[in-house]
Amino acid sequence: MTDYLADVKKYDADADEGVVNKIVKYLGIALRNRDSALVSSSDPEELARVKSGWCAKKLGVDGAEADAAIDATAKAMAADRSKSRVTFYYLVAKHLGKLDTV
Repeated sequence: MTDYLADVKKYDADADEGVVNKIVKYLGIALRNRDSALVSSSDPEELARVKSGWCAKKLGVDGAEADAAIDATAKAMAADRSKSRVTFYYLVAKHLGKLDTV
């Protein structure tokens, strides 16, 4: 199993382990498949799924605010070819100030 917390800490040294664990639990079976465990930030359909599934349904944020958080996260993780879905979701939630909602 991947060390999700260590990956998140590459971007947020003060990452909350409890929040990371909640995201891992939320994603569940999707993390078993390498393809679905990663986010392709160059795929508009993938980013639309993150917006509708994670931002809108789970965090309650939609529209331009969600787009800005996804864009900022994609830019922050640009150097990482394999963007962990857990890390991506954590950083989007942090950008939106919704870590307590996770």
